[in-house]
Amino acid sequence: MSAHPPLIRVRNLRVTFEGRAGPVRAVDDLSFDLHEREVLCLVGESGSGKSVCALSLMRLEAFGGGRIETGEVLFDRGTPGQTDLVRADQQTMRRMRGRELGMIFQEPATALNPVFTVGRQLTEALRLHLRLSRAEARVRARALLEEVRLQDPARQMRQYPHELSGGMRQRVMIAMAMACRPRVMIADEPTTALDVTTQAEILDLIDRLRREIGMAVLFITHDMGVVARIADRVVVMRAGRKLEEGPVARVLKSPQHSYTRALLAAVPALHEETARAARPGEQGDPGFEAAPVLEVRGLCVRYPVKGGLLGRTIARLHAVEDVSFTLARGRTLALVGESGCGKSSTGRAILRLIDPVAGRVCLDGEDITALRGEALHRARRSMQTVFQDPYGSFNPRRRMGDQVAEPLWNYRTIPRDRIDAHVAYLFDRVGLPQDHLGRYPHELSGGQRQRVAIARALALSPKLIVADEAVSALDVSVQAQVLDLLIELQAEFGLALLFISHDLAVVARVSDEVAVMYRGRIVEIGSRAAVLGRPQHSYTRALLAAVPRVDPHHRRAAPDLAAAPPLPSPIHPMGHDGTRGVYLEVAPDHLVLTSPVQA
Repeated sequence: MSAHPPLIRVRNLRVTFEGRAGPVRAVDDLSFDLHEREVLCLVGESGSGKSVCALSLMRLEAFGGGRIETGEVLFDRGTPGQTDLVRADQQTMRRMRGRELGMIFQEPATALNPVFTVGRQLTEALRLHLRLSRAEARVRARALLEEVRLQDPARQMRQYPHELSGGMRQRVMIAMAMACRPRVMIADEPTTALDVTTQAEILDLIDRLRREIGMAVLFITHDMGVVARIADRVVVMRAGRKLEEGPVARVLKSPQHSYTRALLAAVPALHEETARAARPGEQGDPGFEAAPVLEVRGLCVRYPVKGGLLGRTIARLHAVEDVSFTLARGRTLALVGESGCGKSSTGRAILRLIDPVAGRVCLDGEDITALRGEALHRARRSMQTVFQDPYGSFNPRRRMGDQVAEPLWNYRTIPRDRIDAHVAYLFDRVGLPQDHLGRYPHELSGGQRQRVAIARALALSPKLIVADEAVSALDVSVQAQVLDLLIELQAEFGLALLFISHDLAVVARVSDEVAVMYRGRIVEIGSRAAVLGRPQHSYTRALLAAVPRVDPHHRRAAPDLAAAPPLPSPIHPMGHDGTRGVYLEVAPDHLVLTSPVQA
C-alpha cells in the first residue's frame, strides 16, 4: 500500500454500451485506488475494458456511445472535499482536462486534429490553462517536443499530423498530455508505436514527472516488459472485471489467477526466441527451397520541404537512402529502428504507395517501379499491406465484413456466391467471432480492428505482405496467436513477409532475417541469430540494451538515454545527393555499414 493518499478512488464502476442484442457491460463493478506519485498499470486482453475505464475517468465515455450506470470516481483536487467525476458537469470537466487530468490516447492519428498544425494544438492548452502569451506558449511547446526527443522541433511545430510518422505523432500526443504538468496522467498504450530506445526515454520522462511534481499515473498497456519497468501496482482485467490486483513484483513473480499466468506465458522472450530452432521454411530446413520474391536495390525516398511566400520546394527530407535487400519466398525480413528512421517509407515505396526517387523494386522479377495504370493494379494483387494505424485504414461508414470482402469483389478471385463464406473463414482465422462481421470500426477495440486489417490483407492470398507494426496494437496473448497464424500461413502458402516493427522480442519470434535501419539507411543486416545474438553495429547494441525485461527487479537496469545528443536533421538542400553505403561482411550473409553513417 502506498504511503501517499489516494488521488483517485474508483468504486463499483459500471459502464455499458448499447449493442444490437441489448446493453453490453464494458466495465463491470470495477474498484481501485490511484495514489499520489504511484504508477498503476491496467493490463488485460484487447476488449477487456481498460480503455473504457480510462475514458470514463476523463468523462469521455459518452462520446463513444457509453454510459456510466453505477459507481463513483472520487478525485482529490487539493481543495476541501472530493469531486465525484461521475456527477461532475461538462464545464467542470473541461476545466480539469489537460490542467489536472492529462490523457495520452491510444491512437494519436485520430486524437490529433488533422486541420491544425502541431504547434497550434500544443499551444492551445498552454494558453487556455496556464494563461501564457502566444510567444511564451510557442517557446514552451518547442521545449516539450525536445523533451520527447523529436528531431527537428522547430519544423515539426509547423507540420500537420499526417506529415509525421506514427511514432512521431505519438510523441506529440505525449507532449500535449504533459504540457500543463497534470496531477493525474492517464496513459492509454502510450509507447505502443515507439521503438525501444524512445520508449525507454518516454518511460524515464514519465517517471521523472511522477517524482518531481507528485503526478499519479494510470498506465494502460499490454507490454509486460513495460509493466515490469514502470509499475508500482498492477490490476489485471478481463471482460470488464478485475481478476487480480497487487504489487508488481508479486503479480509478475507469483500470479494467483490462471488468466494472469496465461498472459505472462504468452510474452515473447528475446533471448529464447533468438536461440530457437529452425522452423519449416527457414534456412536450415532441407525440405525448403527459397525462391526470391522481392528484390530491392538502391531505394531512395525523399519528401519535398516547402517554404517561402509561394510555397516552393526549398529542400528535401531524405527519408530512405540506398536501401537494398532480397526477400525469398516463405521467409520474413524484419525492418527495425527508431521512429522516423524510414521503415514505413521503405514499405510504402515497395508497395508503390509513394514513388521512390531512385532504385528498383522487383516483385517476382518484374520491376514494379516502372509500372503504371492497369499493370500496377494487377501487380498489387500479389502484394498487400497491414497498416500501422488500424482505425485510419478503415472506412468508418462501412461494416467490417464488407471491407474485408472489398478486395475480393475488386479482383474477382473467387465466385461471388463464395465471398461471404470466405470472409467468415478469414475472421475465424484471425480469432474474431462472426458477429463482428456486421460491426463498424468504432465498435471494435484497437486490437480487434488490427485483426480485421490482417484478415483483409490475407483475402487475395498475396505473395508479399508488408506488415507495418501489424501486431503493435494487440495484447500479448492475441499477439502470440496472430504471429503463429502468420508463421502457419507462410508455411502453407509460401508468403514472403516484410515485417516492420519496433518490438525486438516479436521480431525475434517471427523473422528469418533482420535489417536494422538508422537515419534512413540499413546499418546492419543478416540472419536473426546473427543480428540479435551477435550484434556488430553500436546502434543495434543500443536497441537490444533498451528492451525491457519482464522482471521488476531489473527495472532500473535500462540505459539512461535522456542525455543522448539529438539526431542531425535529415533535411538537405536541393541538389544534395546521398552517397552509397559501404558494407563490411563480418560473417556469411551478415553485413554492417561502415560508411557514411556511424552511430
